[in-house]
Amino acid sequence: MATTFTPFPDLGNAVPEFKLPAVDGKTYSLKDFSNGKPLVVMFICAHCPYVQAVEERLIALGADLKKDGVNVVGICSNDPKDHPEDSFEALAKRWKEKNYSFTYLVDETQDVAKAFGAVCTPDFFVYDGALKLSYRGRLDNSWKDASKVTERELYNAVQTLLKNQKVSEEQTASMGCSIKWK
Repeated sequence: MATTFTPFPDLGNAVPEFKLPAVDGKTYSLKDFSNGKPLVVMFICAHCPYVQAVEERLIALGADLKKDGVNVVGICSNDPKDHPEDSFEALAKRWKEKNYSFTYLVDETQDVAKAFGAVCTPDFFVYDGALKLSYRGRLDNSWKDASKVTERELYNAVQTLLKNQKVSEEQTASMGCSIKWK
């Protein structure tokens, strides 16, 4: 398992348009998540040990941010050929079993991951209410061990945006497995 780190973010970039099927059987586009509040987009999957280590925290993040009216979206862009646990059907089953608190989209063409510049799982993008990139860092300060988390960096970035304040440009890169490109 080779570790990939996210590059320094192009803060201020607009969120790319997208229209993707979700594991709930519906199709969603950017407009479905545009409500004038921050938007969190997470590139995740099922097979990656980095994502598995934070899965419960991602579910908690979605639930916590939903209370503030913040949309959280997961996107799997992995090619499921070598990782069947990342297939649409397997993702749908896991989403339902784990009661994910966010919409989970599947990017079968991988065009959306490329438009975002996503490189790994997990890869986090937080956009402000005007849908401009404000944060592309890690989830928190202890990816491997939830009991050692002392700072929920992504959550705190969203809370800063909800106060109409600017997020610090000092952001620690997320790390994970590379996206499995076709």
